[in-house]
Amino acid sequence: MIELLSQPWPWYVAGTIAGLMVPLLLILGNKKFGISSSLRHTCAAVIPANIRFFRYEWKKEQWNLFFVVGIFVGGFIAGTVLHNSEPPIVAESLRSQLSLWGINDFTGLLPSDIFSFEALFSVKGIVFMIVGGFLVGFGTRYAGGCTSGHTIMGLSNFQVPSLIATIFFMIGGFFSAHFIVPFILQNL
Repeated sequence: MIELLSQPWPWYVAGTIAGLMVPLLLILGNKKFGISSSLRHTCAAVIPANIRFFRYEWKKEQWNLFFVVGIFVGGFIAGTVLHNSEPPIVAESLRSQLSLWGINDFTGLLPSDIFSFEALFSVKGIVFMIVGGFLVGFGTRYAGGCTSGHTIMGLSNFQVPSLIATIFFMIGGFFSAHFIVPFILQNL
């Protein structure tokens, strides 16, 4: 069983499990799937209620906080206990392209050339982590939800705003991967 869990699952297995979360949450608890709202719930729990945005009945949504904690715990278990020591398979053409941009570490899921404490305190690291994190947070708030909330939950409920958000998430992702990230990697 441990060996089965330590190997990457095919997309159709992991996707089916994620997809089944939507009807299970709706049927069993009348809850909506999404992650980004958990930050608001956390802030509402710890920040005094004199800020209007955080003045609501956050305790009704505390299940979402447990869900997020479960994601962290599951990620920790998957990364330490069930860790697969084999490096990820990266296509040779992608390896060559990334090497031109200065990414040569293919031993883990995240290349240490970008995602390490040494890289964090460089201009490139600040742009990726701080500026990128701000843009993701701003975009999530501006779009009224994150990719999981809109793409998994919103599309399954035939929500037009979620369709529009998902289309723009994809366009933004493609644009970033093909233009912005290469520009940053080559010039910073």
